[in-house]
Amino acid sequence: MVFLPDESRSLPPPPLVNKGSIWLGFTGWVAAMLDNGFNHRPVIRSGVHRQILFATVGWFVGYYLVKRMEYIHAKQDRELFEYVRHHPEDFKAAGI
Repeated sequence: MVFLPDESRSLPPPPLVNKGSIWLGFTGWVAAMLDNGFNHRPVIRSGVHRQILFATVGWFVGYYLVKRMEYIHAKQDRELFEYVRHHPEDFKAAGI
């Protein structure tokens, strides 16, 4: 899979309720509300199924974006620690 490589499966999954999921779920819900408003329909009462769908899709996308972000940060950490391990002369402890 292009979005998340197989090596990302070794990481613990992010919590279901995280900042990315909440924000993108809210953004999806607001997008459905704006669609109702632009099409001159009652903003909250019309298209409740679309509001739920957009919020769910936003939540799903937010979850996987957070998962990808955690994978990228873990990969960078691994590369940095590997560099430090191979070049100890560049990272001597400061003498007190």
